[in-house]
Amino acid sequence: MVKWIDVSTSKHKLSLFDGRRLLKVYPIAVGKMLTPSPSGTFTIINKDPNPGGPFGVLWMGLSKPHYGIHGTNNPASIGKNVSHGCIRMYNRDVLDLSARVPLGTSVYIHK
Repeated sequence: MVKWIDVSTSKHKLSLFDGRRLLKVYPIAVGKMLTPSPSGTFTIINKDPNPGGPFGVLWMGLSKPHYGIHGTNNPASIGKNVSHGCIRMYNRDVLDLSARVPLGTSVYIHK
């Protein structure tokens, strides 16, 4: 089976699947009204450990330029619509997710 990621912006949940089997669910923060998270299917194209600043301990870039899944230096933001469109995770969660998914993993983002 192929691993893929489902992101529900309305539920503030990122779900990791292996085929049809749900492996893990993580709480996330998503884009705010003026800078919403993009909808559609993208792929993880790179991983950058220790990007610094608001990106926490890890950045995973998406095939849509300037968007990614990343950690945060503001854990209180998780569960809210606060980002500039990126998918924000607790640092421990983004490290766990990154260890489970290879480059090329599909990411489906929807409401």
